[in-house]
Amino acid sequence: MNDYTFEDYKKIVEEHLSDFLPDIDHKSITLYDSMKYSLMAGGKRIRPVLLLAACDFCGGKIEEALPYACAIEYIHTYTLIHDDLPCMDNDDLRRGIPTNHKVYGDAVATLAGDGLQSAAYEAMQRDVLLYLDDLKALKKRIRASYEITKGCGCRGVVAGQIADMEAEHKTCSPEMLDFIHLNKTAAMIVAAIRAGASLGDPDSKMLEDLNIYAENLGLAFQICDDILDVVGDEKKLGKKTGMDSENQKATYPALYGLEASRQRLSELTDCAVEALSCYYDNAELFTSLARELEHRGE
Repeated sequence: MNDYTFEDYKKIVEEHLSDFLPDIDHKSITLYDSMKYSLMAGGKRIRPVLLLAACDFCGGKIEEALPYACAIEYIHTYTLIHDDLPCMDNDDLRRGIPTNHKVYGDAVATLAGDGLQSAAYEAMQRDVLLYLDDLKALKKRIRASYEITKGCGCRGVVAGQIADMEAEHKTCSPEMLDFIHLNKTAAMIVAAIRAGASLGDPDSKMLEDLNIYAENLGLAFQICDDILDVVGDEKKLGKKTGMDSENQKATYPALYGLEASRQRLSELTDCAVEALSCYYDNAELFTSLARELEHRGE
């Protein structure tokens, strides 16, 4: 495994992020501009970094994982564009700049999200087509693209989003709250880890351990987001706070209170770290990331 830090992987992602966008006819250049506006606006790049790191961790070549790492960031960005729309959360700021629809309008923003989603599938399938004569490599790539597609679809992000919307202004059960978070947020983190691992050669235990780590990290990540929406610094976060309360969202602080939410965040982070403890220094990036995400915004 390469001795790369999170920032090393992030730099690789940033350098190649636009490489896999399809060529777009100049007649529809507004679509391309809108797509790139949100895609290149910065961000933590957690999902593509986790994909590259998981591939590396499992003995794969990170350069071969790049189409999938960029694809998952295209999908993540599309979900943010759509999530910010007036018909969803109606946010004005994302990553410290005006949201896509505030710059390009609702219709163009919607199409930019659609374009990024299809660009992700095109990037992955274009790579798959390069390995039709190499069955082992082909299977890895089909598995990776499947994990990403499943994570962002009606058994993942979309399922979480609809449950999140329908839970607004209602009393939410603990089971439904976990369903929302595990799908809306954790599903794509699990997808990133599993897709990256698929491009390497993990044994069944390694894959299961990574999966446990990803589920706990994903749930912890969203709980931390919920907490920061209550007590976070708007300037540091790059987006408005207090929106969950304003929209009467189903969140951990709303259901359990801040202190219980912080305790649950700590427990989930410990579970994520413990899942990979048997790999010692080889899992340092994953475990340190979990700890850093637990304390972000402090």
